[in-house]
Amino acid sequence: MEMGIVATGTSFGEQRGVAETAGAYVPDPEAVGGLGYWTYHRVADGVTATDLAAEAAREALANADLDIVDIDLIVVGHSDVPEYLGWDSSAAVARALGAYGTPTVLCTQVCAAWSVALDHAAGAMALSADTETVLVVLVNAASEAHTNRMDFNGAIASDGAVAAVLRRGHPRLRRLSSAHFTNPEYADFFRIEFGGSAAPVPPAGRADLHADPMVGIFRHFDRDPGRFQAFMKEISGRIADVVDQALSRAGKDRTQLARLIYLNDNQQAIREAADAVGLPIERTNAELARELGHMGAADQLICLRRHIEDGE
Repeated sequence: MEMGIVATGTSFGEQRGVAETAGAYVPDPEAVGGLGYWTYHRVADGVTATDLAAEAAREALANADLDIVDIDLIVVGHSDVPEYLGWDSSAAVARALGAYGTPTVLCTQVCAAWSVALDHAAGAMALSADTETVLVVLVNAASEAHTNRMDFNGAIASDGAVAAVLRRGHPRLRRLSSAHFTNPEYADFFRIEFGGSAAPVPPAGRADLHADPMVGIFRHFDRDPGRFQAFMKEISGRIADVVDQALSRAGKDRTQLARLIYLNDNQQAIREAADAVGLPIERTNAELARELGHMGAADQLICLRRHIEDGE
């Protein structure tokens, strides 16, 4: 199902400098500086992911000259800890926008939720002729009670949201295809240990902030550097595989690939992703990542908007 982006909107927390604030998060600020980030965004106390998502959605609707009643489906991708357990944040976003009766869907595949959300929008259009216009909202707001935004997964977590109004048959910024690959062996990587039903309360003297996810990853590979390096190479290989598969499904190949928008990851990771698909790093989101920080599921569409605004 072909659909295009009619308009987008964004919302960010307050911009902060990495060099000026890293000391509040980690004992070795220089190590964080080596990741290549200059700034990131942090929401003010009391501002929620729902607030960010709704603000981005309102801007997207205004830019599309639409009201919420014009939307046939709302899809929300949320990539960090939800505000509450047993709670549907897509319905909360819809309520904040004043929707009533509009179907909502929540995607929680962390940083990959953006792609799943767009796929769901396309699938809904394919299944129902009544679904013409979809609002996709992607949000990340790091919970500093659960994770250290500068010491969790090799990136600096950042708070922001992006919304896109998608319309069936819209000729601009079209979604042509997608491809996914899941290796379930790594399902436990970067999980938050405590607070879920398996371990609702941490043992005495422990907390999520004390649990280093990298320790669990190294333990998975029996602390064998060779096995860990093989894992890193596998990631690069999978990036190339899914890019090639998506291009093939769209009737394209790598010679026609103009730009790669990866996660707003650290500079080394983005360079490795660029190398995997044969593009120079200048044709990626590397410079935007330095400024924006890693906004989880919102990274790709935020960067797409910025690249377009910059004439790229």
